[in-house]
Amino acid sequence: MSKLSFIILSAVLAVSAAFAPMPRAAISTTASMPSAPFTSLSMASEDMTWEGEYPPSKVLGPIMSKMPSGLLGLISIACAAICAYSIAQSGVLQQEPGAFENGSWIKWYYVLGSFGGPLAWGTHVASWIQRKNGM
Repeated sequence: MSKLSFIILSAVLAVSAAFAPMPRAAISTTASMPSAPFTSLSMASEDMTWEGEYPPSKVLGPIMSKMPSGLLGLISIACAAICAYSIAQSGVLQQEPGAFENGSWIKWYYVLGSFGGPLAWGTHVASWIQRKNGM
């Protein structure tokens, strides 16, 4: 049991170390760099840190940062409903005789619909961010 505890503790420490803040390296400002046109890749270098309870809308990206909270909430509900429907229908198909043996209970559209769960979570967080930012 102690080996298992050691492995679990090591895994937890490794995962938590991955999210620890890293010190920023000093950047020399003496060299002049030509300014590049704005692209989606240049947004990755933009500072996305914040202080306080919630982040600014810019962390949602160029499209979702302009969407109102209510619309993001409706998208979240729709994604959750699609996910629930897909899971329920897969459960119905599992009840058929021989479904597990031949794999007939796996349908591509139910697998695709199951991605609605993570999308629902992400859009509901985006809706909360927008609501906190007054949008």
